[in-house]
Amino acid sequence: MALDDVTKSIRSAMVPIHREGRPFIAIFAIVAFILFLIWQPLGWIGVGATIWCALFFRDPNRVTPIRDGLVVSGADGTVCDVNPAVPPAELGLGAEPLPRVAVFMNVFDVHVNRAPIAGRVTRVAYTPGKFLNADLDKASEDNERNGLVIESLRGRIGVVQIAGLVARRIVCFVREEDSLAAGERFGLIRFGSRVDHYLPAGATPLVGVGQKTIAGETIIADLAAAPETRAFAKG
Repeated sequence: MALDDVTKSIRSAMVPIHREGRPFIAIFAIVAFILFLIWQPLGWIGVGATIWCALFFRDPNRVTPIRDGLVVSGADGTVCDVNPAVPPAELGLGAEPLPRVAVFMNVFDVHVNRAPIAGRVTRVAYTPGKFLNADLDKASEDNERNGLVIESLRGRIGVVQIAGLVARRIVCFVREEDSLAAGERFGLIRFGSRVDHYLPAGATPLVGVGQKTIAGETIIADLAAAPETRAFAKG
């Protein structure tokens, strides 16, 4: 095998690191070096922490299904709630409960968030708050969060990035009036968090609690299909 082929194979196997993570990885690496100077076993712990930090900020490419009405998950993680809920007031989506799919991201999940549907960003609203466990339902009301409203051909979708116990920084890459493609990166939450998806009234979620999701790939609703009832079983 030619050297170029080997190089291409190695590069294809490597997962890209998001630029937001580079300063953190550098800090972890410097600390690891200092720990080596103090005591070698501590240094190896620092190396392990540096590797974990690099993995946390990985940003793999995704293949997004494209069809009118499809809503994909905005986050990697585990579905922790599928129930109607009143969206945060700052989104301007009304005071009536809407279908909501909440995805919890642990510290080992990819934390780059992606647009669940194509459309125009009509609102970006940051709200400071607490840092409760993001897996708790109360986190959607009390925690630091950043919400987007995306105006699609099938109605408005609310997407809320919620900070967790460890997270202290929500990063949003888009502004109001920006256009997003389905699956396009729109933000990142550092070190453990959750993303809530608020669907238009009458939409039927196609995922269940405990299901794993992949940002930009897992279909969580089909706004163009007739309503249907789905059941889920663990095995």
